[in-house]
Order: sequence, then C-alpha cells, then structure tokens
Amino acid sequence: MKKLVLLFFVLFLGFNLSAQMRRNRGARQIPQTNQQPSDQEIAKRERMIEERKAEFIANFISTLEADDFQKEIIKQYLNSYFDKKLAVLKLPFERSFEREQAVKKLDDSHFLELAELISEADMLKIKGLIKGEFDEKEQKKKKKKRKRKNKN
Repeated sequence: MKKLVLLFFVLFLGFNLSAQMRRNRGARQIPQTNQQPSDQEIAKRERMIEERKAEFIANFISTLEADDFQKEIIKQYLNSYFDKKLAVLKLPFERSFEREQAVKKLDDSHFLELAELISEADMLKIKGLIKGEFDEKEQKKKKKKRKRKNKN
C-alpha cells in the first residue's frame, strides 16, 4: 500500500513538473511586435474599403423602388453621407456625448433635401439603413433566388 501511494505521488509530481516546463518553454519565445503598416498596405486597405462601400450601396439601392435617375442621386447622397460620417467620427471630441450629438445632427440633416425627391417608402428604407437595420446578407440571398428562378 505504501508503494502504491508513493507511486501515485511520484506520478502526480512528474506530471505537474512536465506541465510547468511546457508552459515555461512557450513563454521563452520572443513575442512578435506589430509593425506600422506601410503606405502600400494603407492604400490597398483604402481601396478595399471604397470597393466594399460601393458594393454595399449598390446592394442597398437595388432594394429601392425609385427610377434610375433617383437611384443615382440617392447613391451620391449615400456616398457623401458615409464620407461625412467618417470625418465626424475621426474628429477628436472631449466627450462621447458630443460625438453622438454630431452624428445625430448629421443623420437628421443630410437627407432633408432628398426626402422631397423620392417616395416615402424609399425614405423609410434610407432611415433604416442609417440606423443599421439593412441586412445585406438577406438581400444577397434574394438576388440568388431571383437568378435561379430566371435560369429555370
């Protein structure tokens, strides 16, 4: 019985020691530091963001019931809105409350002229987009279904 207890104690001690050594072995590795992105990487990222923004706006505009001329105007308004919102978010504010007020003011005032040109249903969709209620994935699924139906 004493030998059995001694054997369990030695095994427990051995497993504990090996686990600590494995943990310390990983800590000795030199951590990699993050480098500042190069100008090329920054330009590439900005191009990707612009392409993504254009794709997002195109997907949203396809849900609207306006004619082509109105859709082009809405596209220009949305592009300018996102650019202005990005500029507001980049500005340094003393408090987050001030930033929220500036974004709210932009949300309320930017599309006032557009409301006179388009239908109320489309304006509600734009307000939903501003609030973040537009689900792009669902829109892509609907497009795929339409394409499948047209093929058959």
